[in-house]
Amino acid sequence: MSDIVAAWARQARRQAASKVATPKAAPKAPSQRRPPPPGPFFAPQSAEDAAKARRRNVLGGLILIAAAGLGYHNGMRKRDSILYAEPHALLSNWSGTHIATARRLYEPSTRQELETVVRLAHTGDQPLRAAGALLSPNGAALSAEAVVSTARLDRVLEIDAERRTVRVQAGARVADVAAALRPHGLTLANYASIREQTVGGFVQAGSHGTGARLPPVDAQVVGLTLVTPAEGCVELTRERDPELLALAGVALGALGVVAELTLACVPAHRLVETTTVERAATVRARHAARVREAKHLRYMWIPHTDAVVVVRCDELPAGGEAEAVAADTAPDPDAAAPLVALAVASKVIASAEDAAGMSPFDLRGLLLGRAPLDATWVKRVNAAEAEYWQRAAGTRVGWSDDILGFDCGGEQWVDEVCFRDGAVAAPGTAAMDYMSDLLKLIQRGALPAHAPIEQRWTCGSPSRLSPAAGAADDLFSWVGIIQYRVPAPGDEADVGAQKPRIDAAFARYRHLVDEKVGRKYDARQHWAKLEPPEDPAELDALRARLARQYPLEEFNALRRRFDPKNILANDWLNALIPRVDVEEAATGEEAA
Repeated sequence: MSDIVAAWARQARRQAASKVATPKAAPKAPSQRRPPPPGPFFAPQSAEDAAKARRRNVLGGLILIAAAGLGYHNGMRKRDSILYAEPHALLSNWSGTHIATARRLYEPSTRQELETVVRLAHTGDQPLRAAGALLSPNGAALSAEAVVSTARLDRVLEIDAERRTVRVQAGARVADVAAALRPHGLTLANYASIREQTVGGFVQAGSHGTGARLPPVDAQVVGLTLVTPAEGCVELTRERDPELLALAGVALGALGVVAELTLACVPAHRLVETTTVERAATVRARHAARVREAKHLRYMWIPHTDAVVVVRCDELPAGGEAEAVAADTAPDPDAAAPLVALAVASKVIASAEDAAGMSPFDLRGLLLGRAPLDATWVKRVNAAEAEYWQRAAGTRVGWSDDILGFDCGGEQWVDEVCFRDGAVAAPGTAAMDYMSDLLKLIQRGALPAHAPIEQRWTCGSPSRLSPAAGAADDLFSWVGIIQYRVPAPGDEADVGAQKPRIDAAFARYRHLVDEKVGRKYDARQHWAKLEPPEDPAELDALRARLARQYPLEEFNALRRRFDPKNILANDWLNALIPRVDVEEAATGEEAA
């Protein structure tokens, strides 16, 4: 920050000098000048007097500099609130897996303030990472350098009901956008499991919902405004700049800080959600027809059981309101009884009354906390969860943005991959084959795999860095494994360091799944869940795979244009998608 403030001060002094020149007094005519009178007043100073004078001059100069700095600072405070960014801001992602102390956290509330922050960081060669709601399970938005948050840039700017578009600031929350669209009879085409994301982060990370005919959310972007270090505000539209937008849609904050987005909308609609529990063989037999027919489809596989939770959503047909409402089933108040019984039997809680007010997912977390890495215990917890879903199965009706949300649980590690699964009209077998291979790996290795393993689908995305980059008729399957970071019962402070053991175990689990299953299907990892390996050889292998899967040379060329000094990158981005020009420059400086 000191470098940025210094640059700011130098700029202000130059502007002041160019605008206001101190007038000099006109010299007196020679005839009017008086010679200095003789006497002691003009006698040479002693060494002691000269030293005192110098000290007075230095002290006076320091006072003047301090006063000028204070005046300048106060003036800037009134004019620009970003000078009051929070220093040494402690930031954590939503899942609690990554923490960083940002040297300075900027929270601009206008686009002009955002432009100023980016411009001054560029001028001062200061790293500046963009952050939204910090919901990514990895550390994609975290940095120990300066961070600029879009949280205060959260307005819904314009809704065009005729064109079915909405223009929002990047920090607008997905839930707030959905609420603003409802009175206009509009909604977004799809939603992820949670809606607390900022729209900018939602798009830049390549987030997705589920539905074979629905692309990831970046495909909904028809206009994008980036604040770039080198070129200032750059406005892109799908109609005018399709090639640039294809690279900027999913760009991981590397091309510029997203300021505004225009999203395509669809008519608001209600969904009928049906939840059933089936055996794995039944799911496989019915899958091809089901994925073609369902508007939204999600499978939740319960490891170490033969249970698969099938959640299907279809649009409420015209005139079908009465029938759907009649089919809407109230949840079984005793659905969580199997989880409660296991908690009491294992003395995780003293009695069933202690479970009052707890959700089934709270109970699952408590149970797993007893022995989260013991495969035998995890099997018992998963079996109780499968029984819960049997009891909770049923139908409900609601608006799409309400229905498509899902309780993801508490602190957790997640790894999600995406791979091709045929075509929308003709689904392949890759999705079911992948799950068969994964479940066999878990079973044979007696892995303490937590539930659920979530499986979803989308069609292709026009964004070239999307894991589902492809045509609109391409079908992609997404599969996510999970491990909850739960403390031992009664050890909420984690004095026993259970979480670090879980962290290490999940790193092994993730690597094993990638090595034994993911690579077989050329799976691409979700950017928001991708962790750079610590082992140099593994990191090199991952970089090579990413370079093969994505057009990184073109992407880095655009990075060099918009961000020539690479100030927008953090350690995470530099590890995964390094820039040769930056590395060569750093090597040259070290050699010099």
